[in-house]
Amino acid sequence: MKILIATEKPFAADAVQKIKQVIDKAGFEFILLEKYTNKSQLLSAVKDVNAIIIRSDEIDAEVLDSAKQLKIVVRAGAGYDNVDLNAATAHGVVVMNTPGQNSNAVAELALGLMVYAARNMYDGSSGTELMGKKLGIHAYGNVGRNVARIAKGFRMEVYAYDAFVPAETIEKDGIKALASVEELYATCPYVSLHIPATPETKNSINFALLEKMPKKAVLINTARKEVINEADLVKLMEARPDFKYLTDIMPSNDAELKTRFPQRYFTTPKKMGAQTSEANNNAGIAAANQIADFFKTGNTKFQVNK
Repeated sequence: MKILIATEKPFAADAVQKIKQVIDKAGFEFILLEKYTNKSQLLSAVKDVNAIIIRSDEIDAEVLDSAKQLKIVVRAGAGYDNVDLNAATAHGVVVMNTPGQNSNAVAELALGLMVYAARNMYDGSSGTELMGKKLGIHAYGNVGRNVARIAKGFRMEVYAYDAFVPAETIEKDGIKALASVEELYATCPYVSLHIPATPETKNSINFALLEKMPKKAVLINTARKEVINEADLVKLMEARPDFKYLTDIMPSNDAELKTRFPQRYFTTPKKMGAQTSEANNNAGIAAANQIADFFKTGNTKFQVNK
């Protein structure tokens, strides 16, 4: 079996070594493609491999057409919208993610962005504290749970809404479950976004929802840029000079936001949520173990296409 690690944005060197150890121990061949600069390199690399581990790399129909021996793709991370699931299913390829492996890293970044916003981007002026403030967690999955855990350490008042998680499950963690997304935004001056990018969620964070937020509102997005209606975000920031938006996914209208709202808008230069050595190791090793288990036992526990 040939296992390709295809990462335009590489894993940490230590993570690569640990992934290789898992693959070597399983008796498979390890192939590495890092920092590739055009798609043709990826198309060439996948020609005779049986499995691929990726990060934010795009696996579309063209890649799948080139990978005649491919059986499984594992995205080292929670999100998997960079993989064409329908095309993978049509090609008979299993797609998995590694849920939970990056969760603490993303959660710590979300709280760090909250502190940055509360202290006025460290511009030297007097800011505010997080203690006692209401935080709304939009989607109570692995990352949302970790955000809640850390926020309670700041002694924030934590609320959550998730259409797919029962209220009693949320409240068992000492978090106040709200009945609707509208109630979450109307209640909390801080909201941390953790929804995936799906046809239902794309552009769903819009003017009508954001204008419900209390005064001195702060929206933190460490999920996906596609869930934000970017035109509505500009409209909201024009109408609400108290509103701040911080993210680790650069918006398409970054230049406009940076020029017009420099004290109320911040983005990292690239997606940073999972950019820790620990998350690199966790997600990469989990991906390698899932591939080994798939080929040896047929385990498809984390399959995301059916």
